Amino acid sequence: MATAADVRKLALGLEGTIEVPHADRSAFRVRRIYTTLAPDGLSINMDLTPDEQAFKVMMAPDTYSRIPNGWGLRGATTIDLMKISEAELESALRMAWEHGRSKDPIHKKKT
Repeated sequence: MATAADVRKLALGLEGTIEVPHADRSAFRVRRIYTTLAPDGLSINMDLTPDEQAFKVMMAPDTYSRIPNGWGLRGATTIDLMKISEAELESALRMAWEHGRSKDPIHKKKT
């Protein structure tokens, strides 16, 4: 089980990450926002590619879920912090951080 404090510690430990407000959530960004923490501290939303998301959801559907909107179709994923280990959280945050620091957006609208 991971906590909101774990999210903050791990995300802010990734080079260049800062915490900023984003609507009602706390967001973690480098070049772009890559993860947001829910106000209740029980889940995060994370930017993954659609392929990464599909794999994570397939392997741990009780932990990972696609956000049920257009962003979710492009890889935005919710993680239940009560069901993820700190080690797995760190791995997932690093994956999203890599996307957040890239110059190329991973969420491109389909035409």
